[in-house]
Amino acid sequence: MPAQEMLSIANLSVAFRTESGLRPVINDVSLALASGEILGLVGESGSGKTLMSLAAMGLLPHNAVVTGGRVTFAGQDLLTASPATLRALRGKRISMIFQDPMASLDPVFTCGDQIIEAIRLHERVSASQARARALELLETVHIADPARCMRAYPHELSGGQCQRVMIAMAVACKPDVIIADEPTTALDVTVQKQVLLLLRSLNREIGAAILLITHDLGVIYEVADRVAVIYKGDLMEQGSTADIFATPQSPYTRALIASMPAMSAPGTRLPVITRDESGELRSQVLPAPVVTATSAERAAPPPQAEPLLRLEKLTKSYRIRDSIFSAPREFRAVNEVSLAIPARTTLGLVGESGCGKSTLSRLVMRLIEPDSGDIMFDGQNLARLDHEEMRAARRDFSLVFQNPYGSLNPRQTVADLVAAPIDIHEAGSNRAATVARLLDAVGLPRTAMTKYPHEFSGGQRQRIVIARALAVRPRLLICDEAVSALDVSVQAQVLNLLQDLQTEFDLTYLFISHDMSVVRHVSDSIAVMQKGRIVEYGPAGEVFDNPQNPYTKTLLSAVPHIGAAAGG
Repeated sequence: MPAQEMLSIANLSVAFRTESGLRPVINDVSLALASGEILGLVGESGSGKTLMSLAAMGLLPHNAVVTGGRVTFAGQDLLTASPATLRALRGKRISMIFQDPMASLDPVFTCGDQIIEAIRLHERVSASQARARALELLETVHIADPARCMRAYPHELSGGQCQRVMIAMAVACKPDVIIADEPTTALDVTVQKQVLLLLRSLNREIGAAILLITHDLGVIYEVADRVAVIYKGDLMEQGSTADIFATPQSPYTRALIASMPAMSAPGTRLPVITRDESGELRSQVLPAPVVTATSAERAAPPPQAEPLLRLEKLTKSYRIRDSIFSAPREFRAVNEVSLAIPARTTLGLVGESGCGKSTLSRLVMRLIEPDSGDIMFDGQNLARLDHEEMRAARRDFSLVFQNPYGSLNPRQTVADLVAAPIDIHEAGSNRAATVARLLDAVGLPRTAMTKYPHEFSGGQRQRIVIARALAVRPRLLICDEAVSALDVSVQAQVLNLLQDLQTEFDLTYLFISHDMSVVRHVSDSIAVMQKGRIVEYGPAGEVFDNPQNPYTKTLLSAVPHIGAAAGG
C-alpha cells in the first residue's frame, strides 16, 4: 500500500519584488513528501530551498510573491489559507527546525518556558502537565541533565544543546510534517550524528514526514530516502538517494558530488562548478593562478630548523558557577597544550564545541591572556611581550572567522573593510593600490571596492574576509571554521583559494574545523582536542588512517561516508 502524501508542492513559482519588477527565484517546482518519508532537498545558497519551506509554512518575506502553483497539506492549499488556519497548523501538524537555534530561541525566556509555550498553544493541558511533557521531550532528544536545561537560557547552552531544544519544540505536538532547514550546519561531527539519529528515530516513532534541507551531501546520503536537487530556483532532478548518488543524471548533481573534499585526494585542487561554452554546468579542476612579481613581493625564506609557531604547556582557566547559588569552580578551557607548526604548512585542529579550539586561537594572538605557558613565534615569546610590543607583533597574525555575515561591518564599503588593518599598521601606504591587489588575489573584481557586504553572496563575503586578513601580509593565518557554513561548491572554491594563497603569500595555517573531510584535505598535520587537552597529534595521514586515541576514533566514526559508487 503506497504511503499517504502529506505535503505537496505543485508547480510552485515565487518572485521577489524589486525596483525593476519581479525577479523569479523559484521556477515551476513540484515535489511531494509522503508519510514516514525523509526527503532531502539539496542545493546552493540562494537556490530557493528555504523559500520553498517558508512558502509551506506561510512565512514568506513581505517582498516575496507567489506567481503560480499550489502547496497543499492534507488537501488544503496553504498558499490561500487564512492566518488563523495557518496558526492552527503551524507547530501542531507542521513544524519547522530553523538553521540557527540561537537566533530562533528567545534570549529572555528559559528553554523550558519556550517548550511549554509551544505545547500550551496547541494542547489543552495544565501548566504542570506541560512542564512534565517538556521535561519528557528533553529526555527524548537526549539532553544531558534535562532539569538544568529547563531552567537554562539559550546563551547558557552549547549550539548542539540549543538545536536539541529546537527539535524538542518542533516535535512537541507530534506533527505530521517536520521541515528541518540546515539543522546540522554548524554542529560538530559527533553532535551532527546524534541529531541525525534523533531525526531518524523521531521519523520512525511518530511517523512524521521530514523535509531535510541541507547543502551537506554526506548528511543527505546518510539519512534521506529520496533526494531533490535544486539550482537557482530550478529542480534539476529527484529520485531515490541510492540512484541519485550512484547515477546522477544532471550535470549539476554530478558537479556537486565531485566538489566534495572526500571525493578528492588530500592536497589536490578540488573541482569547482563551471559552465562550458554551451552554458552546460559541469565540474572542472581549474589550474592554480600564475604568481606574479607584484603579488610575490617577498621571496620564500629557506626552510627553518625551528617551527614558526610553537606552544609550550599553554593553559587558560575560568572561574564559573553552575547557578547563582553554587560556589565558583575552576574550568580549564585550555590545559597545558603543546603544539608546533612549521612555516608554510597547515595544522588542522579538530574537536567538539567547547573543547577549547577557539580559545586556543585567541591565546595565540593574545586576544585573551594565558594563565601560564609560552607562545613562541619565530623565536620570540609572545607571552612575555607588553601591550605595545604585542600590538606591533600582531601584524604577523590574522583571523578568518566562521561567519562572514557577522564579521563584516554592514555600514562600510569593501575598500574600507579590507583596508582596516592597513590603516592600523601601515598608515600612509598606498591604500587603494593594496586593496585592488588583494581583491585580485582573492578573485573579486575591483568594482567590488565601492560596494557593501549585503551586495555579495556568502562565498564572496568570505573572500572579502580573507582579503582583509591578508592586508598587512601576515605570516600566520588562523582559519576558525572558515568554510563550515558554505555550500560544497563554494567551499571548494574557498579551499582552492586558501591553497593558492598559501603558496603566493608564504602563509602558515592553523585551520580549525569540525568537518573531518575538509581537515583531512587541507592539513599536513592534525591535532585532536578534547576538554582542553591535545589527545592525539601527528601527520594527517597517520591520524586519519591509524588513529590511536579512542576519542579520535569516535570522531572519525561519526563522519558521514558516501559510497564508492557516488557520482557514477
